[in-house]
Amino acid sequence: MRDTHPNGCDHPVDIHRRAILASALALPAVGMVGAKEPQAPNLSIALTKEQRDKLTPDQIIEAIKAGNERFRSGQMRKRDYLAQKRASAGGQFPAAVILSCIDSRAPAEIILDAGIGDTFNARIAGNIANDDLIGSLEFACAVAGAKVVLVMGHTACGAIKGAIDGAELGHLTGLLEKIKPAVAATKFSGERSSKNAGFVDAVAATNVRLTIDAIRKRSETLAKLEKEEKIRIVGAMYALVGGKVDFLD
Repeated sequence: MRDTHPNGCDHPVDIHRRAILASALALPAVGMVGAKEPQAPNLSIALTKEQRDKLTPDQIIEAIKAGNERFRSGQMRKRDYLAQKRASAGGQFPAAVILSCIDSRAPAEIILDAGIGDTFNARIAGNIANDDLIGSLEFACAVAGAKVVLVMGHTACGAIKGAIDGAELGHLTGLLEKIKPAVAATKFSGERSSKNAGFVDAVAATNVRLTIDAIRKRSETLAKLEKEEKIRIVGAMYALVGGKVDFLD
């Protein structure tokens, strides 16, 4: 029933590719191609290049949404992480790259119910895009083949609060300066202070949108890939209360 992969990993030969794909992305096949979910999918298999390359950006986004829904409902997939580690040791073929905040309450892989090898993950306070991070996104998409760039902010973000307050502390001062344009650009009728949770979250959403704009303007590589519809660059906000990831228009 099993064959042995050249890199020493177990590789099932009797399971339908769609089942493997659904397992690797932690998404039931029904969410991607309208088929019924396979029985007892093997969760030890990392996403292969062939499987990843057959996915469209829209399918990958649907996989991300479905993973978050499983997280919220407490229905996360059981995984054999050691087997996924072994399966991906010889090569990685993530479907998406996620730029998110360093906040300990918003670990992307967990809240999106993703496995080892499913996503590239870049984290920085305030999910901003500096040159190094943009270069990392370019590597993920143009070199490694990821098809979705997800910029994900979150509610009650401390970096956003710091930018609103004009906080200053070593190198953090310069980082917060990159967020301040989002403060000025946010239209909000209530109290514009870091004590107002509604304003903080509104600025965080604006910051996601401005980060996406910066990626498109500063990376000819990613802008070209998006224009050719080979990738999608999208934004979302993660709610610390409730755990939902809402995609932005």
